[in-house]
Amino acid sequence: MINILVHGLGQTDRSWDKVKENLNQDNINVETPNLFEIAKNYQLTYENVFAVFVDYCNSFNDKLNLIGISMGGLLAIDYAILYPEKINSIILCGVPYEIPKKLFKIQNFIFRFMPKMTFEKMGISKENFIQLTNSMAELNIKEKVSKIKCSTLVICGENDKVNLESAKQLNKVIKNSKLKIIEKAGHEVNVDTPKELANEIYDFLKNNNKDRK
Repeated sequence: MINILVHGLGQTDRSWDKVKENLNQDNINVETPNLFEIAKNYQLTYENVFAVFVDYCNSFNDKLNLIGISMGGLLAIDYAILYPEKINSIILCGVPYEIPKKLFKIQNFIFRFMPKMTFEKMGISKENFIQLTNSMAELNIKEKVSKIKCSTLVICGENDKVNLESAKQLNKVIKNSKLKIIEKAGHEVNVDTPKELANEIYDFLKNNNKDRK
């Protein structure tokens, strides 16, 4: 099995470092692609990021376990639906059941006043970041998730008030899914509580990798 940790919109692959360290201690090897790096030669929209993500995932011959946070979870959902034969399981962390369009508009307004250096640290320009968030505003998740057939773990931090109800709804709609709320964590569970998240990932993968090729 190939285990892939997929970062969120305001993150990079380095956001998984502590989770990766804990998983490696448990002999779980993981891949951590930098989405902005692999999409650097394309106009930065969700559609283009997904296209390069598909190419990345399809480069592996083995089945995949995708662990995605926020935007990374959206990519995992889309990939699992489009390529069910490639997927062993998915883990969705802090993923919205419905895109909060008003929140996106407010965030984009705030982004315009933030210094360019903030975005450059993620390896992305401010203009490209705003363009990417705008392209995500019309995504329709509600119509997709019922199509997911693989084993799924839905995770949310107890302090992630925006996505807590979304996590419960995802768990309700995705037939073969489990729900885990992580204490003392906010939206970025991979940064806030990396050890606890790694433990949940380890337990889930251990149970779902049995007798599967």
